[in-house]
Amino acid sequence: MVSAKGWTDSIYSYNQSDPYIRQVRAQPPHMVKLPLGSRAESIGCRQAGGGTYNPGMAATRVVELERKFDVEEEAFLPSPQDLPGVARVDRPVERRLDAQYFDTEDLRLASARISLRRRTGGDDAGWHLKLPAGPDERTEFREPLGDQADSVPGALLGLVRVHTRDRALVPVARLKTRRLVYRLRDKDNAVLAEFCDDRVQSESLGQKPGTLRWREWEIELVAGSRALLESVQDRLTGAGVRPSAYQSKLERALNLDPFSTEPAPKRKGPAGAVMLAYLRQQVKELKDQDPLVRQDAHDAVHKMRVATRRMRSVLATYRKLLDDAETVTFLRSELKWLAGVLGQARDAEVMHARLKYMVAEEPGELVMGPVTRRVDLELGGAYKEAHAKALEALDGTRYFRLLDALEAMIAAPPFAPLASKAAGKVIPRLVQRDVKRLRTAARAAKRQSAGTGDHPALHEARKDGKRLRYAAEAAAPVNPKQAARLADAAHSVQKVLGDHQDSVVTRELLRRLGAEAFTLGENGFSYGRLHALEQAAALEAESRFHREWKKFHNVPL
Repeated sequence: MVSAKGWTDSIYSYNQSDPYIRQVRAQPPHMVKLPLGSRAESIGCRQAGGGTYNPGMAATRVVELERKFDVEEEAFLPSPQDLPGVARVDRPVERRLDAQYFDTEDLRLASARISLRRRTGGDDAGWHLKLPAGPDERTEFREPLGDQADSVPGALLGLVRVHTRDRALVPVARLKTRRLVYRLRDKDNAVLAEFCDDRVQSESLGQKPGTLRWREWEIELVAGSRALLESVQDRLTGAGVRPSAYQSKLERALNLDPFSTEPAPKRKGPAGAVMLAYLRQQVKELKDQDPLVRQDAHDAVHKMRVATRRMRSVLATYRKLLDDAETVTFLRSELKWLAGVLGQARDAEVMHARLKYMVAEEPGELVMGPVTRRVDLELGGAYKEAHAKALEALDGTRYFRLLDALEAMIAAPPFAPLASKAAGKVIPRLVQRDVKRLRTAARAAKRQSAGTGDHPALHEARKDGKRLRYAAEAAAPVNPKQAARLADAAHSVQKVLGDHQDSVVTRELLRRLGAEAFTLGENGFSYGRLHALEQAAALEAESRFHREWKKFHNVPL
C-alpha cells in the first residue's frame, strides 16, 4: 500500500525497469454496481456485477460511464494528492485480457455504438454486451464464458436482435490487453475507484484487416463520488491529457468515424430534412426501447408504442414530401400492426394500475368479495400473455422487414419535389391541414351534448389531437417555441379525451368481471360500483373537453 501523496513515485518504486509502467496513453470509463430495481453509475475498467435484471434471463447488468483520454507515450501519471477522499493507493495488480468481438459483417452493432465480446482473463471473464445509455453512459450485460467460444448466449443475442435481425454474428476484432490496476482507497480502506493502465494490441478480422497498438488509462468509480471522478479528469487534463475521440477500444480497433452525426434541419433548409430528422429520432427510440421491452422494463412497451405511433402519424402529415405512395402505405400499415401488438400489453398494464388505484381508494366496507385478487388475476395474466405475444412478434420476420424498410427510407428517402423547398414555407402549411382536421373532428364531437354517452366522434377527435401533436413536435426546427405551444395545446385535447377512452375500455372489462363474479358465486356489487364511478369519470372528461376546447388556439408556425 502506498500513500496518495506519492502516487507518481510509487509507480517507479514498484517497477522502474518496466517501460509499460513508465509510458501512458490515457482513457477513463466508469461504473458502479446496479442492484435489482435501481440505477447506478460507474467509471471504467472494472465491470461490477449487479443483480439478475430479469428472472427469465441469466445476464447480470451494470451501468458504465466512460471518459477516454489520449496522452503522449512518455507521459507520467499525475499525483493523486488532494483528490477528494483518497487516502492511499494500492500497488498495481497485473491482468492479461484477451477479447474477441462479434458483429454482423457490415458492423451493425459497432455502428450503433454497441459492443459484444467474449473475454478471458481478469476478474470478469465472460460474455459482455454494452448498449448505449446516454452521451457517456453504457449499460453492460454479462454472461458466463460457456464451453463454445463462437456461440453467443441467447440472452445477449435477444438484446441486439433489433440490430442484427436474421443476420449472422461473426468475429470482427480481437483485442489483447495488458492491464495494471491501481485501487484508490479512503481512510476506512474502502475502494473509491480503480485506475487501469492498459497496453492494447488489436487485430481487425473483417473486410479491412489490420493491427493497431496503443495505450490507455481508465478510471472507474467504485464507491467514490462523482466529485472524485471530476477531480481525476481535471488532474489529467491539467497535465496535458487530451480527451479521446473514441468511446471504446473497439471503435479505435475498427477505425470507425467517431464524429459521424447528422446535420440538424433548419427553417431555411429543405422541408424533407425536417421530416427525416424526426423519423430518424423515432427509429432510434424504437431500437433503444426494443431491448428494454424484452427485459420487461418499466414503461418500455409504452415508449416503444409511442415511437411507432409518432412515425405513422408523421408519415401521414408529411406524405406530400414523399414520392412513393406504396412505401408510405406499407410503412403506415406495418407500424399500425406493431402498435397494435404492443397496445395489447399496454392496455392491460394501464387498466391494471387504474383499477388497483380505484379499489384502494374505496372504503373497505364497499369492497365486497376478492375484487383486488380478481383484478390481479385477470389483468396480470392478460399482460403476461400480451407481453409474450409482443416478444414473439419482435423475433419475427415481419418485424425485421419493417425495420429494414424504415432504415431504407431514412438512408434513401424518395423525396418529392416539394421536399426540396424551404421548410419555413412548406412545413407550416402541412401542419395547418392537421389543425383543420382536428377542428372538424372537434365540431363533430361537440354536437353531442355532454352526458350522451360514448360517441365515436370523441374517439376520432382524440386521434386527430394526437396526430396534430406529433406533427407539431416534428416541426420544431421551423419554430421551436411556437411548435411546442401548438403541441401542448393538441396534447391537452388528447389527454382529456384519452381519459374518456380509458374509461370506456375499463367499463367494458368491469361489466364482464361483474358477470363472471355472479356465475362464480361471488358478490358483484363492487364491480357495479366501480363501473358507475368510471361512467361518472367519463361524463366529467366529456364535459371537460367541451370546456377545454374553447381555450384551444391555433398557434401559427
